[in-house]
Amino acid sequence: MIIRNSMTNINNFQELIQTIQNTHQVLSERSVKAVNTGLTVRNWLIGYYIVEFEQKGEDRAKYGTALITNIAKKIKIKGLTAPELSRCRQFYKVYPEILGSLTQKIMTGISSSKIGELSDNQIVGLPTQELQQNLQNVEFNENNKILTSISFTHFVELIKIDDPAKRKYYEMLILKTQPNVKEIKRQIATLSYERLGLSKDKEKAFSQITKKITPAQPEDAVKSHYLFEFLGINSPDLIEETELENALINNLQQFIVELGNGFCFEARQKRVLIGDEYFFIDIVFYHRILKCHILVELKVDSFNHSHASQLVTYLNYYKKNMMEDGDNPPIGILLVTDKNTALVEYATANEKDHLFVSKYKLNLPSEEELKSFLEKELKQGI
Repeated sequence: MIIRNSMTNINNFQELIQTIQNTHQVLSERSVKAVNTGLTVRNWLIGYYIVEFEQKGEDRAKYGTALITNIAKKIKIKGLTAPELSRCRQFYKVYPEILGSLTQKIMTGISSSKIGELSDNQIVGLPTQELQQNLQNVEFNENNKILTSISFTHFVELIKIDDPAKRKYYEMLILKTQPNVKEIKRQIATLSYERLGLSKDKEKAFSQITKKITPAQPEDAVKSHYLFEFLGINSPDLIEETELENALINNLQQFIVELGNGFCFEARQKRVLIGDEYFFIDIVFYHRILKCHILVELKVDSFNHSHASQLVTYLNYYKKNMMEDGDNPPIGILLVTDKNTALVEYATANEKDHLFVSKYKLNLPSEEELKSFLEKELKQGI
């Protein structure tokens, strides 16, 4: 009846268009918020179960420091790797109060001692029948703004902050401006909290900071790899890309494979965890003749040192974590382009090994071939 009455107020075409757009926006935001809240609650509860087991589990000493690794091996849930389980534990420890009375509501009738009464096949608090029923009956409180208005991807950045006052500032900034994760990372990196502390007129300074922040859109959250994994969705585009970058990478992948010369395609947007932050490598090949990984990064931008540094970081990561016996050190190919020129840079992890350098020059596409490819693709508009 409410919908029907509101529809009678639409008197012209422009009002119809605006109503459809507003309906889409409101319900999209509500859907994304619901998924984000579910993800946050899940990860907080996982952290809670792990900490409870570490403190009260009767056989906790049996697993010791290998507990997180053992959990990851047993549960086999997409996205819940050992580093992510460790992140969940950290999340709970930093925000033990986040669910407040909700925790008691979920845990009603479930003795915390049961968490320590698990078989080897369970290891940690997998939901019992009572817990599953309680979870299904819980309604998230809209008044709990920190739970419903801050996504888990924002929490990932917040839990890195040791100073509680500083963390509280960025919580407030998120609640007031609803920035995307990229923007809140920028605010942290540019010392927004410290700069505000040094300002004489803090209200004016804070107002200037918030005015420059553009609120996130629902589609910003949908790009989160956490949401993809939580929903069990596979997607090659887990990070933000321009249409031009995406088209170039698609065509580049096919171009190099067609060159032959021993290229074996391995991954696109290869996600690697370095420290506590995820990075994505555009394309990864394994070369069966050179016996090494080849990491390709493409930037729709003029060359700068940060591009080379990023690729060298990836090469060092692969050299330490991905090389196997018999492998040669990985090779990096950095392609930097704009509308007028095409610059190709090779980066290798073994510049002193002249024999190998000479060998890879024979087996990899030449600088001229890559330049020609980029210029042709840009000329054709992809």
